[in-house]
Amino acid sequence: MTASALPGPGQYSIYTGRATNWPLVVIFGIALTVPLLTLGGMSHGAWLDPSGPAIALLVAAAAVLVTALTGLSVRTAAGPNGVSVHCGAFGWPRRTYRLTDIDHVEVTNLSPLWGLILGHWWTPDHTAFTVRTGPALRLIMHSGRRITITVPDPDAAARTIQEAKSA
Repeated sequence: MTASALPGPGQYSIYTGRATNWPLVVIFGIALTVPLLTLGGMSHGAWLDPSGPAIALLVAAAAVLVTALTGLSVRTAAGPNGVSVHCGAFGWPRRTYRLTDIDHVEVTNLSPLWGLILGHWWTPDHTAFTVRTGPALRLIMHSGRRITITVPDPDAAARTIQEAKSA
């Protein structure tokens, strides 16, 4: 995360931040691996037999790997070019929201109930890039769509976006 003093006339602030949640990947991996291995073990096949635990283990490993590569962290940049969000180790999925499409920004508090639905997900009126509970940045678009993003300092991100919109 970077922060600087308020810019002078003709200058802009840019907010960048990265939020990472390693415990989420570990918990997800355990929660997925244990039941799949248990089911695979109940098949009475050998460990490397395709009808045995090997397939369950491959499915669990693939799910944990995809989660680790795409849902482990969220990198956000906000400024005069809008808000850019990059997920995971390779920055994918990614999304950019233009300032002209943002109606207003707010800081919201993600309750512990959100802990059950963390990650990158989409519904017809809401998109989330969340890796932890607590304060988060929320963009309200002119279309009514809400975008929730986990950032290290949501107040600073919101101020930067408001400043860029008012310039």
